[in-house]
Amino acid sequence: MNVRIGIDLGGTKTEVIALADDGRQLYRHRLPTPRDDYSQTVEIIARLVEQAEASTGERGSVGIGIPGTLSPVTGKVKNANSTWLNGQALDNDLAQRLGREVRIANDANCLAVSEATDGAAAGANTVFAVIIGTGCGAGIALNGQSHAGGNGTAGEWGHNPLPWMDDAELRYRQEVPCYCGKQGCIETFISGTGFATDYRRQAGEALAGDEIVRRALSGDAQAERALGRYEQRLAKSLAHVVNLLDPDVIVLGGGMSNVERLYHRLPALVTPWVFGGEFSTPIRQAMHGDSSGVRGAAWLWPKA
Repeated sequence: MNVRIGIDLGGTKTEVIALADDGRQLYRHRLPTPRDDYSQTVEIIARLVEQAEASTGERGSVGIGIPGTLSPVTGKVKNANSTWLNGQALDNDLAQRLGREVRIANDANCLAVSEATDGAAAGANTVFAVIIGTGCGAGIALNGQSHAGGNGTAGEWGHNPLPWMDDAELRYRQEVPCYCGKQGCIETFISGTGFATDYRRQAGEALAGDEIVRRALSGDAQAERALGRYEQRLAKSLAHVVNLLDPDVIVLGGGMSNVERLYHRLPALVTPWVFGGEFSTPIRQAMHGDSSGVRGAAWLWPKA
């Protein structure tokens, strides 16, 4: 039996999964992430790998999804919001600790790999996978494998400007800067945080995203307008991707991906913004949900 071990390294928890060659889950466990302590983070990952191997009785390949990327220039982690990882040669340190090669990819790319392998986009050649939760990110899988690009930044869609801004969006752009230091980033508009911020600015009331959606579906006019603005902004942002990459399947993950009406309304909203006015790309919810990241990390070692 071939065992693939995946690690999802998050800011608060680190999770391991062991998969059989047919995708069956053999083991799964999580431990708190040692924040701001790089050496202990390496040890937690090693401990989880050892626990998975003890449970399965097999030595496995190891893939890791991180909230950042490895720089092709320095070979070290960059752009991680778990800032204690930045500037560290994580793959080399783990390879030395575990006694084998490890593969590392951005967590959104792991989502794309997972869904392209045995999820909502199984078998598709080009998959664009979006995480719309507290933040906003995306990943690309080509022929089932993570595509990071020559600079390690492929899929950093959330830090491009929202396309085709109207006057209200231009004002929002100036008033709600992105944490990256720029203005108008897609993340500030279509993350769950951005959705809640937009509602608060218009309605004068701070609510969580799921409550805004619940109110919209119950007929609340203010909440409905906020959700309508969100859908239009997401549609424009996805049209931008279609014009550039034209993926075979678009997969949505993260908290906002649970809003069922998105899948009914987005196709018609995307179409007018696509060059030529033709859009038939399926937009699907991630099949594996919160498990996609850790499963995709395991699938960084594809089937032989």
